[in-house]
This record gives sequence, structure tokens and C-alpha cells, in this order.
Amino acid sequence: MSAAPRGPSVFLGLLPWPERVRVARALRTETVGGLVLLIAALVALVWANTPWRGTYEALRDVHFGVAALGLELSVQHWTADGLLTVFFLVAGIELKRELVAGRLRTPATAVLPVVAAACGMVVPAGIYLATAAVGGGRADGWAVPMATDIAFALAVLAVLSTHLPTALRAFLLTLAVVDDLGAILVIAVFFTGRLNPAALAGAAGGLVVFYLLQRFRVRGWWWYVPLAVVVWTLTYNGGVHATVAGVAIGLILRCARDQDAGEDASPGERAEHLLRPVSAGVAVPLFALFATGVSISAPVLGQVFTRPEPLGVVLGLVIGKVLGIFGGTYLAARCTRARLNPDLAWADVFALAVLAGIGFTVALLIGEAAFADPADTERIKAAVLVGSLLAAGMAAVLVKRRNSIYRRLWDEEHLDADADGIPDVHRRGTAG
Repeated sequence: MSAAPRGPSVFLGLLPWPERVRVARALRTETVGGLVLLIAALVALVWANTPWRGTYEALRDVHFGVAALGLELSVQHWTADGLLTVFFLVAGIELKRELVAGRLRTPATAVLPVVAAACGMVVPAGIYLATAAVGGGRADGWAVPMATDIAFALAVLAVLSTHLPTALRAFLLTLAVVDDLGAILVIAVFFTGRLNPAALAGAAGGLVVFYLLQRFRVRGWWWYVPLAVVVWTLTYNGGVHATVAGVAIGLILRCARDQDAGEDASPGERAEHLLRPVSAGVAVPLFALFATGVSISAPVLGQVFTRPEPLGVVLGLVIGKVLGIFGGTYLAARCTRARLNPDLAWADVFALAVLAGIGFTVALLIGEAAFADPADTERIKAAVLVGSLLAAGMAAVLVKRRNSIYRRLWDEEHLDADADGIPDVHRRGTAG
């Protein structure tokens, strides 16, 4: 691989070795989880379109929990508000780590992924609103096409057996983390129920206690797990989507090791190590299993392209994400000192922007929050599936066209001639 220029001016340059190891570990888990997610979504679609659809709906609507605490919820509700909290907790930890020690810790390295993610949220929302306005539809679903599903996107890459360079995968991961935070902020601000100030005050108090325990280096899961459950319960009863509690806790967890205290890993690192496999392999697939069971019939598919709301979702994912992410990245690079890694081309960034049109998990979650009518929700879910599949198909073509180049870069990235466990390219001091 050609030596990328040093300093923050390099865009998609070779990652420093410690960063590359961490990113590779996270992406490996998310890729496996993405494959499980694909299987779960396929099972749900097949199940919901067979004569046994009734058993699927019956299982999805089974209620259980503690009624006295306002937590007697359906299976579908538990997966959306409960299990996805783990997903957003991991996203919160990842964002905190990026802000403390990753690519977002300095303005020079943060500007491109942040601008790309922001444009990748604003433009799809704008396209949805324009489509809804022209077609006389409702604006409620404007946030549905905003988020990228990193697990689904990585699963597509795994199925394609591509050799996408680590820097491109890391950029995709950072994009997904930032727009996941944006999505949860949108849910918290625009899709809340009737607020209960007392419960929300209690949740805020619990978060303060959580912060103090971290601040004073208190150890022991028996402090944190019960407190997290209390904060989640109060957040849910406070009328705010309960997954917000996961992001808040993730952002509070320390992600810098305390050398004086003899820490081998920070609390955030330990929590991420334990919870990422649960999030990727259990929480998200179970949510998909009970969220994607929609009827895929000719009338429903026809309505996806004839009704303004689902059409706005499809256009937002397939066109809006590309225009937002690629356009935002290109303009940000031109307005800063950033130079594209000479081993790559803007066509690679374009392919990545197309791949980011896979919205799935968070898009389904927002769709459920935005539309109360089950018929509307079904159409929006079908639109998310159609849009994500179209984005995946187009990205597959674009990525495969460049795979011979990616394979060469991959081989150079992983060459370890002296067998010391560290690729030679990192020994030559070419990390950018």
C-alpha cells in the first residue's frame, strides 16, 4: 500500500495499529451479528407470509412483566424498548470512546465523519418531507430514513466476501455511531409520549448517581446493573423512549483507563466487551424477528411506490443517504486540509454512501414510534425493507467492481513478513 501522508489531512488513511485492532474486533462482532440479523429478518418475513401468520402475531402480542411498575408489555414492545436499550448502550459507549480517544477527539479528524453523518440524516429527512408534501402525505415519518444499520451493512459485505480496507469500514462504523446518536435524540425529542416529570426527575437523579459512582471509581456490577434497570424503568414511565437511557448510561461510562488505579481496561471497555456480542447477536436479531414480520403482497408493494409516506422512506434511503453522505464528505474535504488516501478514489466513498442507505433496525424502530395506525406501520416497514434491499443491491455492484483493488490493499495491510504479529505497513510508520 502506498504510504499515506501523515497528519490529520489524510482522509481514509491507514489507521494507527491500536485503533485498527479495536475497530477490527468491533467490526468482527458486528459482522457476525449482522448475519444473525439477516437470518432473523428472513425468518420473520417467511413466517408472516405463510398460513401460520396467526401464530407469529399471537407470539408477538404476548404480554408479560410487572404491571404495578407499568411494565406489562408485549414481546414486540420488550424487544423494542428493552433489548434495543442494550444496542444503544453499546452505541453510547462507542461514541464516548471515539470522543475520548478515537477519531472524534480532535476537530481535524472529527469534521469529515460528523459532517457526513449530519448530511446523511438531514438530506434523507428533507427528501421524505418533499415527497410527502408533493403527494399530499403526512410528515410523521420524516426521521425514518435517517439512520444507517452498521450490522446489516457489514453482513452484506460479508456475504459479498469483499476485502474492503479497514479505513473504509472504520469510517462506516463512525458514521453509523454518530447517526445512531442523532436518531435517538430525534426519538427523545419528537417521539415522546405523555411526559411524567416526577419519573424523569428520578431517572435524571439515577444518572447523576451513576456518574458519581464512575467519578469516584466505585467498582462492582452490583452497583451499576440495578441502578441501570431503575433508570431504564423511570425513563420508560417518564414518557421518553426507554432506549434513551441506554445512550445516556453509555456516555457516562468512563472510556479512559485509570493507570493510577491499576486498571487493565476502563469500565466502558469492559462493558462494551461484554455487551457488544449480546447486542449484535441477541438484542438486534430478536428485535428484527418481531419487527419485520410484515405481509409482502402485491398490494402492499404497490403502495410502497404509490403512497407518499413509504415512497418518501425509499427515496430517502436510496437517494437521500447517497446525496447527503457523499456530498457532505466531498464538500467537507474540499473546505478543509483533508486529502483522500491516494490508494482510494471518491468512487469508494460513493459506494460506502450507497451502502449506508441500509436503514433497517433504527428505521424500523422510528417507524413504529412515528405511526400509530398498524396499516401505516406495515407500509412503512415494507418501505424500509425495500429501500434497504435496493441500497444493498446497488452497493454490492459498486463494491464488487472495486474488489480487485480492495484485495490488493487488504493483502498489503495484512502482510506480516517477519511474523511478529504486527503487519509490516505499521512498522514502516505509515499510519495516518
